[in-house]
Amino acid sequence: MLLKLILFSGFAGVTVFIGGLLANLFDHHVKDSPVKYEIVHTLMSFGAGIILSAIALVLVPKGIETLSVWGVIGSFSLGAILFMLIDKRLAKSGGQQATLLAMMMDFVPESIALGAVFAIEPQMALLLAVFIGLQNLPESFNSFRDLVQSGFSVKKTLVIFFILSFFGIISALIGHFLLRQHPDLTAHLMVFASGGILYLLIQDIIPESKLDNNYMTSLGATLGFLIGIAGEMII
Repeated sequence: MLLKLILFSGFAGVTVFIGGLLANLFDHHVKDSPVKYEIVHTLMSFGAGIILSAIALVLVPKGIETLSVWGVIGSFSLGAILFMLIDKRLAKSGGQQATLLAMMMDFVPESIALGAVFAIEPQMALLLAVFIGLQNLPESFNSFRDLVQSGFSVKKTLVIFFILSFFGIISALIGHFLLRQHPDLTAHLMVFASGGILYLLIQDIIPESKLDNNYMTSLGATLGFLIGIAGEMII
């Protein structure tokens, strides 16, 4: 059973590294052109739609099942305020790590939830792993490009993504062994993450994904959210 959990969470995490590899291939083997620029921004908005679906369909609903109104308000506000402060610090240093932060803010809590529900509903855990893996692909694609533009070397960024890909396994094991008996803590973590992700989406990711006189980017975000809806209905 434990091997299955490692395999499920490993699949969910490996797409972080795969997304980085795909971004590197895209940057180096596709010539610069207006079409390439549109593809990049459409993928950014697609990833934003998927991240938004994670907030609206997974993190917040699972959190409010357990917490009181004041518990939700407190954790959500704390997440938003903390990540506003982090974002301000990053902006002063000229970094572009908002997409990476948003990715990890939904990847880690969802992986913890995967581990927590695995013993009770293995089938749901499998579908959740697939959903997390699909989310990570466009998010890591965009995050890779942001980090390289911030001054990170390709090699260093790929090493970071390779290490981050194991966070799914670590988070799932934490959820399985430490938090499955503490649903309140898991719920607070999910709502806290939701506040931080929503701040990053509105402040950094959505504005960066928009292109003047182009409507595919908005359609990309809508499609990303639709995939989230379909995934949640399957789960």
